[in-house]
Amino acid sequence: LEMGVFEKVIAPSLPNRSNRSRPKAGRPARMLRLNQSKAHFLAIQLGIEKTSLALPSVGVTGEDNWATHLATPGSAREWIARLSATAEQISEKNFWGVLVSVPGVVDEPKSRVLYSPNLHWTESADLPALLRQVWDVPAVIVQEEHALALGHHAADPNGEDFLLVDFGDGVGGAVLVDGKLNSHPLPISGELGHTPVVGNERRCGCGATGCLETLTSSRGLLQSFASSSTKAPRSWPALIASIADRGIEPWLASALDATAGIVAGALNVLGLRRVVITGTLNEMPPEVMSHFSQAISKGALWARFGAIKVEGAPRRRVAGLVAAGLDQLIIPVAESERRRAILLHVRSTPES
Repeated sequence: LEMGVFEKVIAPSLPNRSNRSRPKAGRPARMLRLNQSKAHFLAIQLGIEKTSLALPSVGVTGEDNWATHLATPGSAREWIARLSATAEQISEKNFWGVLVSVPGVVDEPKSRVLYSPNLHWTESADLPALLRQVWDVPAVIVQEEHALALGHHAADPNGEDFLLVDFGDGVGGAVLVDGKLNSHPLPISGELGHTPVVGNERRCGCGATGCLETLTSSRGLLQSFASSSTKAPRSWPALIASIADRGIEPWLASALDATAGIVAGALNVLGLRRVVITGTLNEMPPEVMSHFSQAISKGALWARFGAIKVEGAPRRRVAGLVAAGLDQLIIPVAESERRRAILLHVRSTPES
């Protein structure tokens, strides 16, 4: 409460069932919730084509609501210059920290991007040091799919373990088991988009040929759509309209089936039965998700014994960033303060 992580909520008074009811002993109960009244963090999504900013409260659990967007440039110097100019327009100046979602292979404990197929300049950039040039506060760097998985868990904390698959600039994934992200010493997990697809000759930004994301990323889908229909404009609305009018054409069915086979393989390895889909696949007509779900079930071993759960969900990357910020910045401080208070109490007690 003192730090502002929680805030009091005025609870409605309930009428006494009996005039003879006794007042409860002790201090009156207080209803609390995570603070929704003040923005304590600055959230940044570093995307391939654009960088987005938001000012979330610690109580955020809903879908993303980015307030500011700017084009992502081709160098660290240009990026921080644009953020510096944008900072002048942000009224809030005091933050607990800056929370950044980044693509690629990320060593989160060291706040370092090891490999980014589509934003190679981030590999040599010290992102926390750059951000401190604009905001003199700690920075938390989170891999973008990890942020999505943490955000979905924040909105559905009692749901079962899941594999999250996100479609957009690329195709990425994250695994959440027992409320925690799947992690190991080498920070490579959920890289579904860089699995090769037999017969796919497209060159990927990672340097390989045939990666899945060259087929089912937004750019890949538009490329296939343009190749299949030279008369149609190469735009996302035209693609959606074409699917609604003509259904799932062979080129799209082939891309969906290839993706479903890779997702099913991941489920078989992980022993999971729940898939959460975020991103552009949810923008398509319902028959696309239906086809995709059925294709996953065909390849998933769990479907032989029960049901595979495939569900669409909004992106909650901001909520995931806040969860990471609380975990890395606020809980350690709160725990340190708690230990200090206990130590002071012990020292001030005569019998100690």
